[in-house]
Amino acid sequence: MKKIMVAIGIFMMSVAGVANAQDVNEQNPYELVQDVANRTFDRIKANQDAIKADPEMLRTIMQEELVPHIDYKFAAFMVLGKHFKSVPQEKMGEYISVFRQYLVTTYAVAMGYYDNQEVIFEPESSFDDKKSVTVRAVVQDPKRPEIKIAFKVRKDSKTNEWKAYDMVAEGISMLNSKRSEFESILRQEGIDAVIALMREKIGKPVELKQDEPIEIKGEAE
Repeated sequence: MKKIMVAIGIFMMSVAGVANAQDVNEQNPYELVQDVANRTFDRIKANQDAIKADPEMLRTIMQEELVPHIDYKFAAFMVLGKHFKSVPQEKMGEYISVFRQYLVTTYAVAMGYYDNQEVIFEPESSFDDKKSVTVRAVVQDPKRPEIKIAFKVRKDSKTNEWKAYDMVAEGISMLNSKRSEFESILRQEGIDAVIALMREKIGKPVELKQDEPIEIKGEAE
């Protein structure tokens, strides 16, 4: 599980943007992922001491920088799966809002596992006629075996901007995992129980999962 959480942490770093979103090329999915990765490496390096002193800063960073480059609404719908139609419309807005906070918290918690990894991206492929692409990479960790990851990125039909919506680590999709986690709850108890579960996890404090300071070895390639 820790291996997957480390990969999620790298995913967060790779799709998180900077406050000045126009500096990121959202017209190219490969450049989007790599641009924001490099900017986020710099942001984390600049705040190592502050994050160690107050891990909740990770949640703040995610809130400010992750959301602009994540299609969290699409991700929220995917997690519902076949239960999408059974969710009352008056509850959908609340669900999406809480899911957005839940993603922020998930990535912030995952960053507690971050400990000196590097992410190496595969070369860009043609995407001119595509509506979604997979940006592949490898997480290199001096303490553990390499982790293969894939970033799922889709094109907004209205703005033509690319946004990330899922990450697959060693064949495990983050969204599919959440769908499996929520499926039985949705079937037996409904959307209110799922919202309550997410609120419970959002309410827990963010903690660092290793004793060493957060350390970045350089920029993604």
